Amino acid sequence: MELQQNVHLLWFIGLYAVLMIGIGTYLSKKVSSSSDFVLAGRSLGPFVLMGTLLATWTGSGSISGGETSVAYSFGLIPSLMLVVPTLIGIGILYIVAPKIREFGKYTVSGILEAKYGSSARNLSSFIIILAYVGIVSYQMKGFGFILNLTTGMSVGLGTAIGAALIIFLAMIGGLRSVAQTDAISGFLMVGGLLITVPTIFIIAGGWEEIVQNVPASHMTTTGDLTTIQLIGYLLPSLFLLLGDQNMYQRLASSTGDRASRKGQIGWLLAMLIISPAISLISFASRSLFPSIDPGMALMATTTIMPIAIGGILLAAAASFIITTGNSYLLSAATNLTYDLYLKYVNPEASDKLQLKVTKVSIVLLGALAFIIISYFPSVLSVQMYAYTVYGAGITPAVLAVFFWKRVNAAGGISSMIAGVASTLIWEVVLQKPFDLNSVVIAVPVAILVLIIVTLATTNKNRSSNQLLA
Repeated sequence: MELQQNVHLLWFIGLYAVLMIGIGTYLSKKVSSSSDFVLAGRSLGPFVLMGTLLATWTGSGSISGGETSVAYSFGLIPSLMLVVPTLIGIGILYIVAPKIREFGKYTVSGILEAKYGSSARNLSSFIIILAYVGIVSYQMKGFGFILNLTTGMSVGLGTAIGAALIIFLAMIGGLRSVAQTDAISGFLMVGGLLITVPTIFIIAGGWEEIVQNVPASHMTTTGDLTTIQLIGYLLPSLFLLLGDQNMYQRLASSTGDRASRKGQIGWLLAMLIISPAISLISFASRSLFPSIDPGMALMATTTIMPIAIGGILLAAAASFIITTGNSYLLSAATNLTYDLYLKYVNPEASDKLQLKVTKVSIVLLGALAFIIISYFPSVLSVQMYAYTVYGAGITPAVLAVFFWKRVNAAGGISSMIAGVASTLIWEVVLQKPFDLNSVVIAVPVAILVLIIVTLATTNKNRSSNQLLA
């Protein structure tokens, strides 16, 4: 089947954009302080918390990369497996959420500083900004895919429009407005996918017809991937989620531990619907459109469904892309403001000035994200890179704060450096040997360095103390 643009679908995107801008503008009037802007005044109840966790986590990484690209390029079973790391990650966050709230920090860097010192704060801020700008960049490109699909507009111009929308919504009301629009987007996506799965299977001729039209390897356990390559796609999302500053900020923004627990349970249940649904739709898309960009697999199906169903799905996809983009952009901007500007430039800045600096940081980082996306060949490639930079550079050190009392500054900081360095060497210098994502190298290196350096320096300190005694 040949892919054709359907300009009528643009109405659904337009209505969604107008709704989000209206809500964001209205809620921005309730922002009275930097705490309101960054942590929504710690006012998120379980319903809104569930929606914002869901929408923040499931963005272009799933809609254009992740489940979508893997199902289209490699097979259904590998794509279905991608939900497992997310479920594990949500379970672990459920355990540590009360500890996250106890720290009461705006950023993960603040948590790391409390355990490892100011050097850890500086290094982690750099890593978080580096990774999050990458994540924001492929949300922009995902929106470009949508406009290309509906109007025939170039992906580049569509990406620019997506960048403007993401930057505006992040800047206007911060988490106070982002959380609310996230919640709306999350429930829109669940409804859209539930309607779409049976519809697209009927259009595609049923299960047997779909299976006949895809490569035979796409029905095997690992698809066209080796086992180690499949692991390379599974681990990045797990290690990003476990240390994700975005999730930590949202959990810290809840009204209390009870709301946090309910929100996370709802998030987990929603992921059991969303992730498999995306996989099934994209797998059917491979049968219908065998030669399109893998990143467009899910969105392409909107052009052949009844206009109402296709429009709802496309609006839902756009909503997840936009909400994920403005969430990660806002989070990265808080690092620039609270970990760098307030620490080294103007420690005495007023609350009003802090808010202004955060908004300016959103614009600057958004512009950088727009520039960066042109250097990556696909959404999936930048997704794996950004996830690994964060997952290897931040997560082992953060989890050690909660689960290993013995960990020290030398171990934590060394782990962060090792995680980022091994990622960059594998991806940039060595150009990804054996077509393996760097996570299979970088995360084990970061964990080993954390353990070895902590034990070595702890024993050394003990020996020194014994000699002095």
